[in-house]
Amino acid sequence: MASSAFFCAIMLISIRLVPSLLLALTILNGAEKRLPSQDTREDLAPNTDRRADYVLQPQDSLRVFIFQHEDLNKQMDLVQVSPEHTVSLPLVGTISVRSLTARQAENTIREAFDRDFIVNPQVSVVVVKYAERSVNVLGQVGKPDRVPFPQEKGLTIIEAITLAGGPTRLADLRRVKLTRKQSDGEMIVEELDVSAMMNKGGKEVVQLKTGDVIFVPERVI
Repeated sequence: MASSAFFCAIMLISIRLVPSLLLALTILNGAEKRLPSQDTREDLAPNTDRRADYVLQPQDSLRVFIFQHEDLNKQMDLVQVSPEHTVSLPLVGTISVRSLTARQAENTIREAFDRDFIVNPQVSVVVVKYAERSVNVLGQVGKPDRVPFPQEKGLTIIEAITLAGGPTRLADLRRVKLTRKQSDGEMIVEELDVSAMMNKGGKEVVQLKTGDVIFVPERVI
């Protein structure tokens, strides 16, 4: 009798525990489903390759280093990109870095030294100070002002308007004026439909250049 009573008590406790166990398993299963996948977590991580994609700009200050050539390195500890997008280096003279990233500039400089002076040089280029880059956003925005470029990144016309406080309720985003100075000094003015760019999810959005002026006009009622 005692053993039967003990067995019944064990069965009763087990039956009472089953719903709790099922609930716990359900919660754990749901939590597992809500956890981001490895790919998603990697997408949320900072983009560490962004610096490698940065295109060198006039007035950027660079440090050029060649492995085991300390005398040269002392002369290249602070090299500034000229307004003509060039750098001046010992032995090899003037080198164009127009439209080059720091990684591409390394290859160009390596080839210049390898050509006549150093066999298979190991070159690294680091931006130690970025040139100030900005655009002006005027007209119907929350805070008309100069908008700086983020370091190592480009800037779109949508981002610039957003950083300037966003459009006011009177803004006409279908007729935004972009004024840009060409390399020959000529000023060009283009009318852009920023509203259409936003409706396309940022596709075909205009990338800005240093010195651009964006004017957001008032909507005609």
